[in-house]
Amino acid sequence: MFPQPSSSIYQSSTCFVTYGTMGHVDLKQPPQRSEPWMTIAAQDFIHKVPRVPTSRIPRPLIWLTVLKVDLIVPRECYAVLHQKLVEQRQQPCYARVTMTLGQVLEGDFFTEYIKKGDILMLSEGRATTDNTFTLRKGTLTMYLDKETFERGGLVGKPYGAKGNRGFKPRWVVSYDLTSPSMVHGKRGFSRLLRACETVLDKPLEWLFCNAHTSTSSPDPLEKYKPVRYTVEPTQSQKKETAQVMLAVPSSILSNGDRPALEETATELYEWLSLVRLQSPRVAASDTIDPYLSRYTAPSSEAGCHTQVYMLSWQGCIAAGWLRDLVTDVLTACSPQQWFSISATGFSRTVPGNSNDLTLLRPSGAAGEYLMWETRSLD
Repeated sequence: MFPQPSSSIYQSSTCFVTYGTMGHVDLKQPPQRSEPWMTIAAQDFIHKVPRVPTSRIPRPLIWLTVLKVDLIVPRECYAVLHQKLVEQRQQPCYARVTMTLGQVLEGDFFTEYIKKGDILMLSEGRATTDNTFTLRKGTLTMYLDKETFERGGLVGKPYGAKGNRGFKPRWVVSYDLTSPSMVHGKRGFSRLLRACETVLDKPLEWLFCNAHTSTSSPDPLEKYKPVRYTVEPTQSQKKETAQVMLAVPSSILSNGDRPALEETATELYEWLSLVRLQSPRVAASDTIDPYLSRYTAPSSEAGCHTQVYMLSWQGCIAAGWLRDLVTDVLTACSPQQWFSISATGFSRTVPGNSNDLTLLRPSGAAGEYLMWETRSLD
């Protein structure tokens, strides 16, 4: 394996592919300590950057990017999945709220949502230029410029590109707020509160997502007048495509041919990505001039067509909801039917340079899966 390059926003993302077998899925006790469930649970803020030039986006919308999960299924199982996932399933919710960092760390909000609960919070701004904050699984992460970092008197480490590349020095500071030492009266927590009062006192807009469905009454968030949103799924127009064999040939697996596996996985990932983008290149009726595009669907049979459907959720979505979505699709679909679920993570630096996860259950391969992880080198 080649050594991992040092972190830099100028480096391209890397993609890893995994072919494996899932264990039995029990809805009462969802699997957590095996693949692909560990990878799903490790996902950060799921999102997709809008296709709009940054110079044309008003500043409050630069951080308020669209979050997205895509489910691609064949026609045979779409009806039952639409009933289970759209008509019967509770859709994810999130909120937008204006708070200071100090308000996040005080009172009932801190006790109920951080010490006892499990929330996701993301402040406005970009990690490479602004002072931004994230809160996930009780861990507060702050991306600060050098002046703010020194004035706050916090303990951190350098972050981002190094060297004379036109970027000012950046620092990252992290606190595990669920630790027993993170309480009033302890030195480390008192230093953080002091920095919130004297330096980090600017009100910020946050995205707020509660990973737990239940909340305390009264809700500590209500006094900050949040604007709440419900993520309603959207259905893309059904697309007739060439009949693609969405599986890895058994000869490749039996021979342990890694180069052939990577080539097949690349072709399948490209096809699924074009379906997600609703590209006309995957349409069975596509007649583009070969001079402009020479793309052909992988392992497709001439004259054989099929229909695929896509359901999309856009909003601030927790990884737990994504895991439940995968288990619901597994139990609703026939073991011989294929499906694909993709989720794009929040870009901390350059728009479009973000983490992405795609999970495919191949055709006629019950219990097996193909997983692609695209990781940005932030």
